[in-house]
Amino acid sequence: RFIGMTLAILASCAIGSSYVITKTGLTQAAEHHGFNGDGHEYLRSPIWWCGMLTLISGELMNSIAYAFAPAVLVTPLGALSVLIGTVMGAYFLHEEVRTLGRLGCATCLLGSIMLILHAPPDKDIQTIDEILDLAIQPLFLLYCALVTGFSTYMIYVVSPKSGRTNPLVYISICSSVGSISVMAVKAFSIAVKLTVGGENQLSRPSTYAFLIVLVVSTLTQMNYLNKAMDEFPASLINAMYYVVFTTCTLSASFILYGGFNTTEVVTTLSLVCGFLLNFFGIALLTLSKTDDQA
Repeated sequence: RFIGMTLAILASCAIGSSYVITKTGLTQAAEHHGFNGDGHEYLRSPIWWCGMLTLISGELMNSIAYAFAPAVLVTPLGALSVLIGTVMGAYFLHEEVRTLGRLGCATCLLGSIMLILHAPPDKDIQTIDEILDLAIQPLFLLYCALVTGFSTYMIYVVSPKSGRTNPLVYISICSSVGSISVMAVKAFSIAVKLTVGGENQLSRPSTYAFLIVLVVSTLTQMNYLNKAMDEFPASLINAMYYVVFTTCTLSASFILYGGFNTTEVVTTLSLVCGFLLNFFGIALLTLSKTDDQA
């Protein structure tokens, strides 16, 4: 669990900084290559690639963290990426952080500490097929169907009309699809962990099924996150993305595993308080950015 927590913290630092680097690359692509949010001219920007490599390294550490720690710990620790993104955004992108924003950063940090101290251990998984059995439960299949229908509607109906004026359009697509990618990366990372430990999971078809879901969902997630980053301030997107993504991921995890693997009232209340502190902190950060734009 300590390994997973450490990797999650390092991943948050990498991911938080990657948003700022990526935003800088998108700005460069707009200035030098005529990128306007629709094409892929940003691929010609070296700074954008640096941001993507930083993001990939962070996501890789995050993926490995899911093999050692529960999603209920790893995902909420993403609040640290918001904090890092806000600080770096203020320094490199000249996005002002006022008193409300500083209070939001402190609240996020407090919430993250509570989650670290009280997150319950993960369920003991011996084979990848055990996760597949959980994934094909009717309730989780219904959740996947709802995510697929919702994201398809948002991509083809809502996004062309409102994507550039409402950040929640792109964020909702990233977050809903991202919640499925987290479940897939959790399964695949456990398969790799078990294989390295001597129990080969690479011969099981379910391992590759989760890998395919992971690749497709991650590509979709990154595409619409890039669109959101191009249209709106990095710190605002980082904050909103954390709240919606964490909510979707914890919901998916709760449905998949049938709870948070704890029956202790104190632990449950501490987790809820940690979540609420993080959400409140992110809300303060978002409000501070809204006030700046007003």
